[in-house]
Amino acid sequence: MQTDDAMHDERSRDRIPLSAAPGDACILVIFGASGDLTQRLLIPSLYNLARNRLLPDAFAVVGVARRDMSNEDFRTAARQALQTSTRVGDVDPALWERLEPRLYYVRGAYDEPETYGRLNEMLAQCDTQHHTQGNHLYYLATPPAVFPHVVEQLGHAGMAQEGGKGGRGWRRVIIEKPFGHDLDSARALNRTIQTHFDEHQIYRIDHYLGKETVQNMLVFRFANGMLEPIWNQHYIDHVQITVSETVGLEGRGGYYDQAGLVRDMMQNHMMQLLALVAMEPPYSFDSQAVRDEKVKVLHAIQTLTHEGVLTDAVRGQYGAGEIDGQALVGYRDEPDIPPASSTETFAAVKFDIDNWRWSGVPFYLRSGKALPKRLTEIVIQFREVPHKLFHKTAVRRLQPNRLILHIQPREGISWEFEAKIPGPSVRMKTVSMDFDYDDFFGKDPSTGYETLLHDAMLGDSTLFQRNDFVDASWQLVSPILDIWQNVPARQFPNYPARRTWGPAEADALLEHDGRQWRS
Repeated sequence: MQTDDAMHDERSRDRIPLSAAPGDACILVIFGASGDLTQRLLIPSLYNLARNRLLPDAFAVVGVARRDMSNEDFRTAARQALQTSTRVGDVDPALWERLEPRLYYVRGAYDEPETYGRLNEMLAQCDTQHHTQGNHLYYLATPPAVFPHVVEQLGHAGMAQEGGKGGRGWRRVIIEKPFGHDLDSARALNRTIQTHFDEHQIYRIDHYLGKETVQNMLVFRFANGMLEPIWNQHYIDHVQITVSETVGLEGRGGYYDQAGLVRDMMQNHMMQLLALVAMEPPYSFDSQAVRDEKVKVLHAIQTLTHEGVLTDAVRGQYGAGEIDGQALVGYRDEPDIPPASSTETFAAVKFDIDNWRWSGVPFYLRSGKALPKRLTEIVIQFREVPHKLFHKTAVRRLQPNRLILHIQPREGISWEFEAKIPGPSVRMKTVSMDFDYDDFFGKDPSTGYETLLHDAMLGDSTLFQRNDFVDASWQLVSPILDIWQNVPARQFPNYPARRTWGPAEADALLEHDGRQWRS
């Protein structure tokens, strides 16, 4: 794709990171090209990369799906996706004119060899026409059940092999979550993929790692000397990680009742956030070095015993509720949900990391649907001061200092600390120093996938999950899921939709330790 000045106005140039370079010449092959993920996120992401001059000159997209479409139909659908997206801003006609001819489509079933024969012919045509050097990036934007079929067919067709005769370039595959349904299925899926692709070719994507605040955690932690001396058990009392949604199922009942909150959110997104908070400084920002330190954190977490699940893990399911006079149906009344379903829509878990840095510092994770507010945040709560100077003043209790990493919808960082209220007596109030991404850097339309796609084109796997991380995260949540499956919930539903922050047992989880969730 051309990147001459005529394609970009001055405003778009100002968005370009100084150190960023366009991705490698390649063809992006999207399996599931007619689906929601492609239209809602991948196509807008590619447009944003093109706008910021981060797509290579030699680039093309080939969509693959069962739906009967021509190249023109696929291009029309992509244009409509951009026009209706809230993540791209105004569509630049000149930029679209240069992107549109690079979109192609192949129709076929994912488990039929004939589909891959037609795809191979299309890739050869695009390699010649767009000078993409034989580099192919396969994106599996399909239902999880299809992953093994696509990988096996790519392998059998010789489309996973790199180098060799014929001028083949690199081959990489991006796989969406969920990566397995449990530990055994995750390992089976890994075996299938690794039969045809080497680990360095596999990019297990987690869109949470594309968020700016998540990426900033590495910079924030390791580029600021004031943090390292206090980032340990001597100064930090505990850590809270909250991921809350206000919505219910949004038509995903069939999938969600088979998955549940722990599989859908905690096993992947929240484990990534925990690892970024707790990891040791890597020796460099090399992808293997960073991922080595992240997986060490998971290996240091104490696996919950049967008794531990009963005391340190809480599950919930939302019932009917009401907000602003509007009735909200309970989980069991959602479409495609059995009337006696025991699937959790809320989970809170206490994890302990058994290493020198974090010994004695509990990590509390909670996530749920139909909660009062949509947010993702990490709260680092510091220990109380060791000597109370204020017992002869009007101050009855000092509030703990907190560092809050806001991930969504707000992106920023806050410090909460105590300050004296003006006046003759000693009175205190908790105040906050805030950094907000939009205020300092402006708001740029984004899906959260741009960085991840760009990194995959460059062969940078830092922000992607490695096999051992996936395995370790499943080992941590499997005991919880096993106990919950064998001991059905008796009090579901146990919190009203959008009126509380989950069941009362979640509050008791912290109160038992003399702590409380940040409200």
